[in-house]
Amino acid sequence: MQIPLQITVRDVNQSEAVEARIRQKVEKLEEFSSHIISCRVVLEAPHKHKHQGKQYNLRIDIGVPGNEIVVNRDHHEDVFVALRDGFDAAKRQLEEYERRMQRKTKTHSPELVGQVLRLFPEDGIGFIAGPDGTELYFDRASVVNSPFEHLKEGDEVKFIETIAAEGAQAKRVSIGHHHGPQ
Repeated sequence: MQIPLQITVRDVNQSEAVEARIRQKVEKLEEFSSHIISCRVVLEAPHKHKHQGKQYNLRIDIGVPGNEIVVNRDHHEDVFVALRDGFDAAKRQLEEYERRMQRKTKTHSPELVGQVLRLFPEDGIGFIAGPDGTELYFDRASVVNSPFEHLKEGDEVKFIETIAAEGAQAKRVSIGHHHGPQ
């Protein structure tokens, strides 16, 4: 996918190498994140100091759904160092944006309905038959909304299946009459 890219260069000798490097850096960002909808890059050398070399300023504006990522980097004497540092900062901000997006779209395990097969009250553990007949282990800490001691063999329970080193387990086990998926 090719995102809209606007490159502005001010007070800098227009160089094909500089523009090619900018395009290359933007392509890397695009490979990293599929959420980028636009990108604007401004490179300028606004100050000419007598004792220091030419100083470059870089601004990168990246449009993403519901937000804009902005990077400002000032005072690099080497234009390619300015580009590297600026795009590294942009990648870090994009990584943070992607983490936030993943948390917002986190999928939750479906709740299943099963039946208590066996209980070992002295050990605080038990086993549930899942809807497909799979046997799942659970312990006292996995029971929610009522005490472990209220469970009886044959009770209908709702739970979430997880996989642990020991095999299939049930967590968030709740007692009551539940209806399976329609």
